[in-house]
Amino acid sequence: MSGPRFQRLAIIGIGLMGSSLARAVKRAGLARTVVAADHNPAHCDQARALGLVDDMVADPRQAAKDADLVMICTPVSTYAEIGERMAPALKPGAIVSDIGSVKQAVIRDLGPILPEGVHLVPGHPVAGTEKSGPEAGFAELFDGRWCILTPPPGTDPAATDATRALWEGVGMTVEIMDPGHHDMVLAITSHLPHLIAYTIVGTATNLEESLKGEVIKYSAGGFRDFTRIAASDPIMWRDVFLNNREAVLEMLQRFNEDLTALQRAIRWGEGQVLEDLFRRTRDIRRGIIDAKQA
Repeated sequence: MSGPRFQRLAIIGIGLMGSSLARAVKRAGLARTVVAADHNPAHCDQARALGLVDDMVADPRQAAKDADLVMICTPVSTYAEIGERMAPALKPGAIVSDIGSVKQAVIRDLGPILPEGVHLVPGHPVAGTEKSGPEAGFAELFDGRWCILTPPPGTDPAATDATRALWEGVGMTVEIMDPGHHDMVLAITSHLPHLIAYTIVGTATNLEESLKGEVIKYSAGGFRDFTRIAASDPIMWRDVFLNNREAVLEMLQRFNEDLTALQRAIRWGEGQVLEDLFRRTRDIRRGIIDAKQA
């Protein structure tokens, strides 16, 4: 189609993800007007100084007024309040979506709040860094990555198609998935790794001071990678674990069982068991590289 896909796009939250989306939408010319809302005055000032959007406001209701698509880019725990505040301003036919890492909670918290005639298409762009704030964003964040959409049953296909068009327009490959299946998949591919990283780095901080200093000084690549993951937004990840607790606990139990088996192999000197595991996991890494997701 000729011209912008959306007349007015509203972004609620202008941190890493929101600012990256604003940059990517501008780069692709997907919206005639991009307006953002953020409760943090410093974020508003930074977004204005960087020229990220056409208008920057504090109230999500003001941003959502007359918007064709509203993208919520804040921690999941804020969704219900944001939905209540902006609901009266949403026009019939508007689409509400998000970037959260859990999806059943989004449907639970936003579904009952949105007015009739407003379409909810939850989404999860599987991209990001450990940094935060408007200055951390960059348009290329989404290039070549996956975005998962989880529209509830009965969602207008045109609304799903429009949301797909946004993410494809900023460089992503889109897949439709059941919300519960999404939450289980992400529990193992994203949530559990973050939980392990937070735990390992937390263990290091509890060491006696002399040992802690050497851990930091002589950090090998593995520990450095864990510290990068553990530097992610603490509020966002608190909300992820609380809102996907069943799937995370299921995967954590499986991990604990595998860890116990590995502990036994080390204790009893079962070298072949260890080698077989390491070969299998190396193959997984090669698969990720081949899929261009490294």
